Amino acid sequence: MTLSRRDVLRGLSAASAGMALGGAGRAAAGGPGDWRVIPSTGARLPVVGLGSWITFNVGQDPVLRAECAEVIAAFAEEGGGMIDCSPMYGSAQETIGYGLSRLTDRSTIFSAEKVWTSAPDEGPDQIAQAAENWGLRRFDLMQVHNLRAWEAHLGHLFAMKAEGRLGHVGITTSHGRRHDLLERIMREQPLDFVQLTYNALDREAEARLLPLAAERGIAVIVNRPYRRGALVARFARHPLPGWAGEIGAQSWAQVLLKFVISHPAVTVAIPATRQVAHLRENKAAGRGPLPDTAMRRRMASDLARL
Repeated sequence: MTLSRRDVLRGLSAASAGMALGGAGRAAAGGPGDWRVIPSTGARLPVVGLGSWITFNVGQDPVLRAECAEVIAAFAEEGGGMIDCSPMYGSAQETIGYGLSRLTDRSTIFSAEKVWTSAPDEGPDQIAQAAENWGLRRFDLMQVHNLRAWEAHLGHLFAMKAEGRLGHVGITTSHGRRHDLLERIMREQPLDFVQLTYNALDREAEARLLPLAAERGIAVIVNRPYRRGALVARFARHPLPGWAGEIGAQSWAQVLLKFVISHPAVTVAIPATRQVAHLRENKAAGRGPLPDTAMRRRMASDLARL
């Protein structure tokens, strides 16, 4: 019998993982599988973070802003970790700032933002505006979004890091685009993070980018682990495979997320949601058993046929 996300979530624990993160400049403590080490700094990060594309672009709608704030509160309660955003995401920065302002303890939050402008001179003001929107003085990670004006922006971000005004520097792409350029930048630049698309069906990153990240000591953020929910909907038509229980997955969403975060080069996945129940389901996928190499091969083969 196939369980819906709602059925599964009724039984999930809301207990906090009790981790302290880079948002307060501290390393995290946690159980095996819950967190990964950022190679360049040694800081530790829960393997399941929180994206904000589409879901947090709610404007000033009081009901939707309250829903997002509840998700952020549940995220912190579940151990926190990376919250990722961008100026491209409409009102998402302000929504995150609103949610953070309602937390009594923000030390579990690892703040990840992006600079997104083709005009290099606009980068510093854009970063400053993002910090004001979040209600922060300093970001844990600033990324060049979708490689836009990447050379100029990276130079500025590296300078900020050297001055102690930024924790980590990264660069992003999505939808499997511009992998050749991304690979070249990864080889030539001292990046702390790279963000890319990877999921059970979009596996191009396995060929060169993920092995290169491991070789170069670059942390990997995975976007679109569910293809904005399309993969969950696609597989939900089928019963859970028998091996789902072997990896502690109670739903298709957890199967898909466990496949992503079990890759040894992946540091954190950032599924987006505006539902507390889905947030808790995602966080639970980061705990308990993860697929080993043999199971990952079996999963990839089975999922490709469905």
